[in-house]
Amino acid sequence: MSTAAGAARPVVVIGDVGMDVVATPSGPIRYGTDTPAEVTMRRAGAGANTAAALASAGVDVTLIARVGDDSAGRTARAELEHAGVRCVWAVDRDVPTGLVVVLVDATGERTMLPSRGANAGLRVGDVVGALDVLAAFPGGMPHLHLSGYVLLDEGSRAAGLAALSEARRRGWTSSVDPQAAALVEQVGAGVFLEWVRSLDLLLPNAVEVEALGGVAAILSAVGAVALTEGAAGARWVGRDGTDEWAGAQTVPARDTTGAGDAFNAGLLAAWVGGAMPGEALAAGVAAGTAVIAGRATH
Repeated sequence: MSTAAGAARPVVVIGDVGMDVVATPSGPIRYGTDTPAEVTMRRAGAGANTAAALASAGVDVTLIARVGDDSAGRTARAELEHAGVRCVWAVDRDVPTGLVVVLVDATGERTMLPSRGANAGLRVGDVVGALDVLAAFPGGMPHLHLSGYVLLDEGSRAAGLAALSEARRRGWTSSVDPQAAALVEQVGAGVFLEWVRSLDLLLPNAVEVEALGGVAAILSAVGAVALTEGAAGARWVGRDGTDEWAGAQTVPARDTTGAGDAFNAGLLAAWVGGAMPGEALAAGVAAGTAVIAGRATH
């Protein structure tokens, strides 16, 4: 099948929007005093990152989210719409747009301190009404991609579950990125896998796979798993016996923030365009690597 962007089905992303404050210390953090650091701020959120990357790949993409009535939310919307993302957002008058402090160590590994803000207030009505409208759009049967943060936060969980249920009812394909192994462990692997039962594709990293009990356990609930293993590459394993691998190019890992979201977008853009699992994996790895390589040059 063709993998051209024009052949791709539309994608609906449901997930977080916010701002990242990224701090890269000059050395080990000296608690209780100053540690010089390079600090930047950028639009962020797993949903926003994935949607922007899908739009960049030429996919018709809609982002369903909830933001605060503030400059951060308005800035994020303007940037995403400029990038080609259709934003279907609820605006919370009482809670600010989400904010994440990201600490990046010398290896590029990230420690995140998130405040989900309005993201945690995503409601069933925010989601289901939007899906009703989007279902009428031309362009083929949509694909739904859900950020695991929506499920893992008790405040937005009902909205995430409703979205997956609606996708199944409508016959859409769907995917979820678990996003956070520590939060998966808190709710329990069995609970999380029950939430995503009958999903077409789960997109975890190696740590999240471990938290979920391994590939075999995941495949007891979902159709396929596309597993990222950092610098080593990625693997697609399916219930149908598919087992594909895509290696990654070695690049300096100055800051890996957003690389997983870019991988998701690259893989999904190829897959909804008709690519086979191996091709989709390679596209995902290339997209994630490009994010890391781009930051290494700045």
